[in-house]
Amino acid sequence: MKLKGKVAIITGTSSGLGMGRGFPLAFAKEGANLSINYYKHDEKLMNVYRRELEEFGVEVNLIEGDISKEETVKSIVESTIERFGKIDILVNNAAISTQSYIQDMSTEMWDRMIEVNLKSVFLTTKYVVPYMIAQEYGRIINIASQLGQKGGVEHSHYSAAKAGVIGFTKSIALELGRYGITANCIAPGPIETQMMAGVNEEWKKGKLRELAIPRFGKVEEVTPTAVFLASDPEGSIYTGQTLGPNSGDVML
Repeated sequence: MKLKGKVAIITGTSSGLGMGRGFPLAFAKEGANLSINYYKHDEKLMNVYRRELEEFGVEVNLIEGDISKEETVKSIVESTIERFGKIDILVNNAAISTQSYIQDMSTEMWDRMIEVNLKSVFLTTKYVVPYMIAQEYGRIINIASQLGQKGGVEHSHYSAAKAGVIGFTKSIALELGRYGITANCIAPGPIETQMMAGVNEEWKKGKLRELAIPRFGKVEEVTPTAVFLASDPEGSIYTGQTLGPNSGDVML
């Protein structure tokens, strides 16, 4: 097991589906103990999800709360330290997606996007990093998006937030490398999740024609990238990088 004995905080698991399901499962299979954050979801369902993860022989700490709020982040970090005594890995997966042309976008829509998709990454990093510095070890993995690299129609707020995540990650990589801490991004392209299910078929057909690999990715094709970046020695020399499981939609 590549992550046996490691402790990971993973945000954005509310749906128990898609990436929010895939990352915890991938980490549990590799032996990592987990603190997972969810928001406004059925507690009974989350407990079922926890038992599924625990079948891999790991411990799972469930914490409910809005990850864009400082008190929630403090609670997650404090609860993780109390339960496990350390934090080795942080996966910032929490995100929302809304659509609007810029001239129609409300200030409230913009602010909420930045709060959840960018501010939360700052907050979790701010409160986790002191523990990583103290142990001279840490792996920070931020889930960005290819739209943070190329932009998207009706997604100026989402693209801005994800571009901010990429820039933030590069900066903390420079700051924290001396302490044995790496920071990297994963910027997926179109992936078959519940979010993609709501996209119209005409758009899907057009997008498939643009892809070098003419199919959408699967969650299980993205989550191993996070395991790789969290593993030693495999991911230990990667920092400030943005890895793109995107079927060739963005090539850098």
